[in-house]
Amino acid sequence: MTDTADTRTDPVVDAPAERCPVHDLATDYDMFDPDYMRDPVPAWAELRGTCPIAHTERNGGSWLPTRYDDVQAMARMVPSLSSLSPLVIDLPDEIADDPATGFFSGYNAGAPISADPPVQGWTRRLLLPHFTPKAVEPLRGYTERLCHELIDGFIDEGGCDATAQYAQQIPPRLIARKLGIDESRGNQFTEWVRNAGELGQLDPELRVRSRKVIRDFFHSEVADRRADPKDPKDDLISALLESEVEGEPITDEMVVGMCNLQLVAGIETTRSSIGSALWHLAGHEDDRRRLAAEPDLWDTALEELLRFYSPVTMGRNATEDVDYGDVAFRKGDKILMNFPGANHDPEVFDNPDVVVLDRQRNRHIAFGAGIHRCAGSNLARMEMEVALMAWFERIPEFTLSDPDAMVWSGGQIRGPRILPIAFG
Repeated sequence: MTDTADTRTDPVVDAPAERCPVHDLATDYDMFDPDYMRDPVPAWAELRGTCPIAHTERNGGSWLPTRYDDVQAMARMVPSLSSLSPLVIDLPDEIADDPATGFFSGYNAGAPISADPPVQGWTRRLLLPHFTPKAVEPLRGYTERLCHELIDGFIDEGGCDATAQYAQQIPPRLIARKLGIDESRGNQFTEWVRNAGELGQLDPELRVRSRKVIRDFFHSEVADRRADPKDPKDDLISALLESEVEGEPITDEMVVGMCNLQLVAGIETTRSSIGSALWHLAGHEDDRRRLAAEPDLWDTALEELLRFYSPVTMGRNATEDVDYGDVAFRKGDKILMNFPGANHDPEVFDNPDVVVLDRQRNRHIAFGAGIHRCAGSNLARMEMEVALMAWFERIPEFTLSDPDAMVWSGGQIRGPRILPIAFG
C-alpha cells in the first residue's frame, strides 16, 4: 500500500461479542482491537512504511495519519478540518440531532477544544490565565497532601491497583478544587466521565445519558452561583460567570460547556499519563532505579514518559473536500489527530520506541498541536510530577504483581485501567 492509494473499503460489521480481526491495517485498522489497545506502536511503524495515512470503515469510518509532520499539519488545517466534533467516534445522526436526548454538540459542548475560530480564540483566552504555571502552583501543596493520603491508604498492604487506588483518584479532586465543586465526589465524577468517554465510545446511549448528567450538574452549579455569587478569585466557575467578551457576559450555556471540558478532558487524560508512567517504571527496573537515584532526571523523564505514552487522540471533521498530498479527504470525513503515533516517528525522534529518561531533544506533541493545544497542560504536568515524586518518596521499589491482569483502555484515550502493583 502506498501514499497514493485510496484505502476505502466496504464497511466492516463488528461481531456483537468480539471485534472482527484486522487483516490489513491500511484499510481496516481498529483502535479497539485488543492488540492495538495493548501496544499500538508496531501498527504505527508498519503503517509509516507502507501507508502513512490509513483508512478504515469501522466505527463510522476515519483516517489515521502516523507521521509527525502530517499530524502537525492537519492539526493546523482549521476550519477545513474542523474541531467542532473532536470525538474519535461521532454520535449517530439520529441521536445527535434528537432534542429529546438533551445532547448538545459544537462549541457549546466544550469550548475551546470543540470550537473553531473565532469562538475557539476568545474561549481559550478566557481559560489560559487560570492555567499558567503561576496559577497552577497554589494547587501543588494540596496535590502533595492528597497523594500522600492516598498512599497512606494502601502502603501497608504491600500492593495496590495503582490506577483505581491512586492515578484515577488525583485528577478529579484537582479539577473539582479548581472549579470550586465538591471534591468528595471524585469517584462519582470519574464514573460520569468514564461512561461519557471510554465506555460510551461504543455505546452512544450511555454516552449521551452520561453527558447529560454532567451538563445538568454544571447547570445546577451555575444556577447556585447566580443565586449566591462567590468571589471570582475563588473558583473557575465564578470567574467564568464574571467574564465578558467585547463588553458582553458569556452565556450560562457556554460556561456549562467550558466546565464540561474541564471535567471530561482533565480526568481521563491525566490519570492515563500517571498510570502509564507507573506501569512503565514497575516493569523496567533499570529506569525505575535510575530515576530514584538521579533526581535531576525528573524534568526530562516526565517529558519522555509523556512522549512515549501520549494518551490522547482527537478527531477532526472535514468541512469541505481537502486534498492532502496524494490523499483526498471528502467533506464529512473523520480524521484522527494521532498525537501518540506522531510521537513515535523515527524521522523526528532518535530511537523513538525506547524510553530514554535523559532525552534532550524532545519536541513531543502529547498535549496536541496548533490552536487547539491543551490549555491545561501546566496543571497536567504538575499533577503528574507530584504524583510520581510522592510515589517514589514512599515506594521507590515496586513491580508489576500480575502483568496478565493489566488492562488498557482504547480509542480516544489510552491508558491503564487495571494496574496491579506489588511493593514491600
